[in-house]
Amino acid sequence: MIKKIIISACLLLSLVSFAQEGTSSPYSYYGIGDIRFKGTAEGRSMAGVEVEQDSIHINLQNPASFANLKLTTFTLGGTYNTTTLKSDSKSEKARRTTLDYLAVGLPFGKIGVGFGLIPYSSVGYKIESVSEDVNTINRRYNGTGGLNKAFLGLGYKVNSNFNIGADVQYNFGRIETNSLEFITGTPVGTSEKNRADLSGVNFDIGAMYKVKLKNKLNVYGSLNYTFQNTLTSQNTRDIATVDYNSGFNIVDVLGEQKNNVDLKFSSKTTLSAGIGESHKWLIGGKVAYSKSSGQANTYNDFGNVGYGKYGNVSLGGYYIPNYNSFSSYAKRIVYRGGLKYEKTGLVVSGESINDVGLTLGLGLPITGTLSNVNIGFELGKRGTTSSNLVQENYANISVGFSLNDKWFVQRKFQ
Repeated sequence: MIKKIIISACLLLSLVSFAQEGTSSPYSYYGIGDIRFKGTAEGRSMAGVEVEQDSIHINLQNPASFANLKLTTFTLGGTYNTTTLKSDSKSEKARRTTLDYLAVGLPFGKIGVGFGLIPYSSVGYKIESVSEDVNTINRRYNGTGGLNKAFLGLGYKVNSNFNIGADVQYNFGRIETNSLEFITGTPVGTSEKNRADLSGVNFDIGAMYKVKLKNKLNVYGSLNYTFQNTLTSQNTRDIATVDYNSGFNIVDVLGEQKNNVDLKFSSKTTLSAGIGESHKWLIGGKVAYSKSSGQANTYNDFGNVGYGKYGNVSLGGYYIPNYNSFSSYAKRIVYRGGLKYEKTGLVVSGESINDVGLTLGLGLPITGTLSNVNIGFELGKRGTTSSNLVQENYANISVGFSLNDKWFVQRKFQ
């Protein structure tokens, strides 16, 4: 049954990963869009702290974790987002439902293999300044698309406490933007359409370590390093005049421009550490750092926009009252929580766009199996209303499925 679910889900995600608008943020105009959280619903519920060597959940943040898996594991998750976009003068609400990840992990003794598909960044904005006053210049901007990552990773268990791993990621996607300018009372306006087809490859390496202390306590460590990488962007720009009265249909194509741009991204280091008792509780922290958060393309490069250092600090953990309780389902539930502060690196009009949030979650075991359903809640704030910018107050509800089964069983004949 799980094999049929995996095949169906892979086909579904491969179709929608190109089409979905995973954000409603005006800040997704810059760079390659909003960078999505790379991880599962259970990790997101702990503010991204995934440091324990888990045998039934896939850790998408460190390829060394694949060596911990004991069963074939399939994971799939999505998020419902509602955001209030607030400026000095007004506010608007937006809602989105997205698929966040699909991955499969396969254990082969000391070796673990993981592969899957992750939407990495999203572009989705609609901005307009329209007036009924005659001779007023009106503007409308919208954008869709994003970047996806297909990955293949390998983890190796050096010994019972130490794992190493690496993965390769193929990046692909398309971003489309449209800018429209027209004057009230004048039937003809100007349209500029940009399309960027993105592709590239990058690599991660990682390591995970566990030290056993007295009184059933364990200390955990995790290190992940993403190498500097380059995205190739094949850009096409179409400029045309449009008819305002006919729904902005094209009147005349003024020109088409094509060029290729290399977008270079800095290396990134992520270090996590934690302490806890297996199957009981864990508290840990994560620190991530990169010299630069991104790079603009030819169509979204402005003098008042820059890309500085990226940084993330998170604190999170979980608690299980009694994971093998037979009499109480509530005692087997995993209760999760976390706090995060993220410096995105995007700087607009001299203002740093930062993200701060609170996360909570529940891991609900499926009775009679090692599979589980994970529900996460996230409340946060990003951006600022200073310098005529937009502050985003968001609430996310994430649902993830972690399904486990035993494959590759050698049959025995009597």
